[in-house]
Amino acid sequence: QIRNAYGLNQVSATGVGQTIAIVDAYGSPTMQNDLSSFSSKFGLSQSNLTIAYPTGKPNKTDSGWALETAMDVEWAHAIAPSAKILLCVAKSTSTGDLVAAIDYASAHGAQVVSNSWGGSEFSGEKSYDSHFQHSGVVYLASSGDSGSGVEWPSVSSNVLSVGGTTLNIDSNGTYQSETGWSGSGGGTSSYELIPSYQNSLASIIGSYRGNPDISWDADPNTGATVYSTTKYDNQSGWFQVGGTSLGSPSWAGLVALFDQNRSSALSSFDTVSDLYKV
Repeated sequence: QIRNAYGLNQVSATGVGQTIAIVDAYGSPTMQNDLSSFSSKFGLSQSNLTIAYPTGKPNKTDSGWALETAMDVEWAHAIAPSAKILLCVAKSTSTGDLVAAIDYASAHGAQVVSNSWGGSEFSGEKSYDSHFQHSGVVYLASSGDSGSGVEWPSVSSNVLSVGGTTLNIDSNGTYQSETGWSGSGGGTSSYELIPSYQNSLASIIGSYRGNPDISWDADPNTGATVYSTTKYDNQSGWFQVGGTSLGSPSWAGLVALFDQNRSSALSSFDTVSDLYKV
């Protein structure tokens, strides 16, 4: 339904030759098997998934992060089923471990790096901007699920910030409309100055970076299916999930499709790009 609604069923690219990196803390001990089950359910090719632990293996399993990891990996694969997936698992939720995982992804062949996590802004956040600035790599991050307000790293001027919508489709899965999801994070930064690519919006957002830049289905009521056998809230198996966390890996898959065909005519992407014109 999502592929149909967003016009991806009209796109021939599948992410061949691309590597999508997913950065999460703690990871999921059942990720390989869960991805295989997800792929079989939806008729997807089996993914080439590599799991790396840049700062060492975590000493615990976190049920929330396990479900997050499953969503990130499965939906990057759903959108770009032929792309390689590099899951970079941070040992903890510390900024140092998460940034180390991002650096690992940048150094190990990823063309796009998805970060479905974030936290409050802080005065030293600009000192990390260089970690999101490597030639040939696109960095994405979810804008948050608390409504008004911004989060780091999505607010970095070097990151593509992904917000959320409520996606409305008919019984055939045909796109009807989208509205902004009330939980989608957004606003202007307290520290990041407006980047040149937002200069045309200065009269609206002022002198500081505004986000999100783009959006994707995020309303849990119109959300997506995820498979995880690591228990979350005493449940396992199939979940319906939402949040801007769904948008970052999905858009990472979309970027992989663009990258596959970037040296040729992009007319086949008109349906998708028209949905996201700013």
